[in-house]
Amino acid sequence: MELNWNRAEFIRSAVRPEDFPRDRLPQIVFSGRSNVGKSSVINRLVNRKNFARVGAAPGKTTHINYFLIDQRLYLVDLPGYGYAKVSMAERRRWGKLIEAWFADSSLMALGVMLVDLRHKPTADDITMGRWYAASGKPYVVVANKLDKVKKSELEGNIARIRETLELPETVRLIPFSAEKGDGKQELLGEISAHLGGNNG
Repeated sequence: MELNWNRAEFIRSAVRPEDFPRDRLPQIVFSGRSNVGKSSVINRLVNRKNFARVGAAPGKTTHINYFLIDQRLYLVDLPGYGYAKVSMAERRRWGKLIEAWFADSSLMALGVMLVDLRHKPTADDITMGRWYAASGKPYVVVANKLDKVKKSELEGNIARIRETLELPETVRLIPFSAEKGDGKQELLGEISAHLGGNNG
């Protein structure tokens, strides 16, 4: 049965592990640097301009936000990382929250890791990639900002991301444009494929 992505609603912001929904619906988790366009990618998936609030300044999302899609799955939006103006104490708080989320293996059905297609992944991206790899759960890498990359650079940039993140062949890398919608069908296909629920 096709998911109706237009039936999307914001459920809650989790500030501590007790806030995580544990109702056995599959949870698709999104992570990425503060300025990688995570909100824009989520907005593109649900066909709405301002659904996942695009912060005026990067690094504004300090909670884990839950969106319910078609009453059948959650999109889980982790706080953006790597933004310089955030205090160390705040960073530690985020780190602990994200750590608690990953520590519960019953939560994640699929990970969606966002990186910027134009640049080599950062140290923070590499750390995030290791979280996913260690989780033992399936994940995909979405390389956003395809519309800002020359066709001639595309292949090299994809290879550089794969190499830097040490991605196994089994992990799919999807070039994506939140601006134009390229890669959207591929990502929706990956999400639909993991709707069978959690094995944890």
